[in-house]
Amino acid sequence: MTSLDRKPQSFTALLVGAGVLLQVACSSSATNGSGGAPGTGGSASGGAPGTGGDASTGGSVGSGGLTASGGVTASGGVTASGGATASGGATPTGGNSATGSGGRGGATGGGGRASGGGGRSGSGSGGAAGTAGAPGADGGVTDAAVPTAKFSFFVTSLKVLQDLSKNSQGFGGDLRFGETGAGAGLRGADKICATIAERSMPGAGAKPWRAFLSAVAGEDGKQVNAIDRIGNGPWYDRLGRTFALTKDDLLFDRPRNADTAIVNDFPNEDGVPNHAPDPTAGAVDNHDTLTGTGTDGKLYSATATCADWTGKTGTEGKPRVGHTWPRGGGMMGGGGGGRGGGTFPGGGSGANWMSSLDESGCAPGVNLVEMGGPIASSNTVGSGGGYGAFYCFSLTQ
Repeated sequence: MTSLDRKPQSFTALLVGAGVLLQVACSSSATNGSGGAPGTGGSASGGAPGTGGDASTGGSVGSGGLTASGGVTASGGVTASGGATASGGATPTGGNSATGSGGRGGATGGGGRASGGGGRSGSGSGGAAGTAGAPGADGGVTDAAVPTAKFSFFVTSLKVLQDLSKNSQGFGGDLRFGETGAGAGLRGADKICATIAERSMPGAGAKPWRAFLSAVAGEDGKQVNAIDRIGNGPWYDRLGRTFALTKDDLLFDRPRNADTAIVNDFPNEDGVPNHAPDPTAGAVDNHDTLTGTGTDGKLYSATATCADWTGKTGTEGKPRVGHTWPRGGGMMGGGGGGRGGGTFPGGGSGANWMSSLDESGCAPGVNLVEMGGPIASSNTVGSGGGYGAFYCFSLTQ
């Protein structure tokens, strides 16, 4: 039908009541289907020019009516289904576009997504109705729907430490990461935590991340205890699983109230159990994790912090480490949970996550093969099974 064919019929329709108008509009040769787009306006690109009127190619009227606002009534489309369908409101041949496809949104209450010729009308009086329409066809879970709120704990993975340090052996005991001056080691470690969190979950890096590390002297020259750096909890891993609810929960060999899926194999920044970060390669010996801390969460000794996390020559002492996954049996079985009485170097429990043993030294080094404990002739952070990993906590959710 040409535009000349339509105009007399449209003019006649204006002279009759709303009921006749509906009949005329719906009986047009192009079929208005579901009544066009919702709200007070016509539908997108295939519908009414200006703010309404005749559709260029998509049916007798731009949006199922002949009123100036693009519909039979001021409130919108001709039928109850006008624009409220999941496909955006348009029927295959009517109203919304020349091709009849209304896209994936157009008429969604929350905005949806417009595609092709669908979407909002050019005049600004049409488009999405405030509450009309269903979500777009692909309006399911997106990255934005994954909350960052709970992500507040992880173990730094070997891969990311190699990447950030630009060294296949990792950072070792020097965690300054570009920071200088008093407290540089702690500040740098905190910055590493935030950088890793952001890489794993965009937006999460803005949280106040803190490395679980003790130091002989912080920025103010006073002793720093790891347990006092991390807030009051609760803490959750990348996948929202509970690590601990309170500080008191942390003062156990394995955190009390931790999710059973992670309590004996702490997850890295991506929520992957760290004992086998590459599922295709199997488990590796990587549990030694830098803390400089005793089982009470406080500074272990003056020589347990790699010169407050600025040293990497291997001559700065023997860093205290905990175990991301518990170790038992034989030489590695360990004794009680304190600073003595075990068979580990320095004494300790192989199950304790924050204080298990003294590593060989502070030099960078990676050892993922079971060797029976720290090697006396070595001076690296990883000789006993590790790579210089450390724990990261966020102060807030």
